[in-house]
Amino acid sequence: MTTPYTTLISAEQLMALHASGSPPLVFDCSFDLTAPDAGERLYAEAHLPGAVYMHLDRDLSDKTGAADAASGGRHPLPSRERFATRLRERGLDLDRQVVVYDRQGGHFCVRLWWMLRWCGHTAVAVLDGGLPAWQGAGGALETGTPIKAPAHGTFMLRPSTVTAHGAQHLLQRLGQPEQTVVDARARARFTGEVEPLDPVAGHIPGALNRPFTDNFLPDGRFKPAAQLRAEFEALLNGRPASSVVHHCGSGVTATPNVLAMEIAGLGHTALFPGSWSEWCQTPGAPCARG
Repeated sequence: MTTPYTTLISAEQLMALHASGSPPLVFDCSFDLTAPDAGERLYAEAHLPGAVYMHLDRDLSDKTGAADAASGGRHPLPSRERFATRLRERGLDLDRQVVVYDRQGGHFCVRLWWMLRWCGHTAVAVLDGGLPAWQGAGGALETGTPIKAPAHGTFMLRPSTVTAHGAQHLLQRLGQPEQTVVDARARARFTGEVEPLDPVAGHIPGALNRPFTDNFLPDGRFKPAAQLRAEFEALLNGRPASSVVHHCGSGVTATPNVLAMEIAGLGHTALFPGSWSEWCQTPGAPCARG
C-alpha cells in the first residue's frame, strides 16, 4: 500500500494517482460567502474528473438548528455521526485517499480536510494551488453535474486526530500561558475597524493576528515549509506551538492556519470551530478592539 498523502498533494502527484489504477476520491469545495450558490455553478461549468461537490452551508455545516450540532457560530459543525453518513453517501470508503480542492486558493477546501481528520480519516490532502494549479499542469476538466452519485461507501468513524475547543474552554483559559489564540481574519476585522458578518466587531483579548491569506504564494500554493515555520515562530515569539488555538469568523478560514503549521513541522494545533461568530455572542466573553 502506498503512503497516503496527509497534508498537500501537487497536481502532478494527483495525476500520477489517477494513472495508478487506485484513483482518490476528489471533492470540490468551491464557494463564495457572499453568493452561496456560486460555487455549485462554477463546479457545473468545470471540475476535476470525477470530483464530487461539497457545499459549505449544506454539507460542511449544519444550519438546521439541530440539537446535536457539534459547534456554534455561523457555520456549525454537524455531528460526527451525521457527517459520516454524508461521506458514505458521497462514496467514501474506509482508508481511501481523499483529495480536496477549490478555486479560491484553499479558502474553503481545508475545512473538509480538517473535518475528515475530525472523523478519523487521515488519508486526506489538499490539492496545492487548487483548480488553477491543475489546469496549469495540463489536467483535464469535466463539465456538468454527475448523472448519478457514487456507490455508497464503507467509511466508518474512527477516533478524531484533531483538537476542537468551544468558547467556554477558551474563556476559562483566557490570558493563561497554556493558551495562545491565533485569529485568522483580515487585520481590519481583527482590530474591529470593520465587521461585515457578525453582530460585534473586535477580537478575543490577547489574541495574535495571522490572516490565513498569509500562508499562500501569489499563485495560490502554500508557502514552503521553512518559510511558514519562520513566520509562525516569529508570530508566537517564544510561545509553544502546542498552546495554539486557531479561530476566524466562523471556523472555516482558520483551518488553513492549522494546515500551515502542520506543513511547517510545528505539529497539530487546536481549532475553535465556532470562532468569533460564537465568541461574540457568548455571555461573559470579553471583546477587544484595536
